[in-house]
Amino acid sequence: MWVITGILAAAAVIMMIEIPSLIKRKLRKELWVFTILLIIGTGLSIAQGLHWPIPSPLDLVIAVYKPISNIIYGHLK
Repeated sequence: MWVITGILAAAAVIMMIEIPSLIKRKLRKELWVFTILLIIGTGLSIAQGLHWPIPSPLDLVIAVYKPISNIIYGHLK
């Protein structure tokens, strides 16, 4: 429970520091990207803090390129 509280507190501090400056400079697209990335990062940090299994992005890369690798390797034999 303390892990979640700490992560949410850190995210709130980051938001209080960054968002007013983005709004003042009228950087709407950057504000959207910042907000989305902060939400994703906060969610992943909470999942990591709760010891939930988080898949590696490398698993997706392997799944995509493994069949291609097998075809090329088969032609080289």
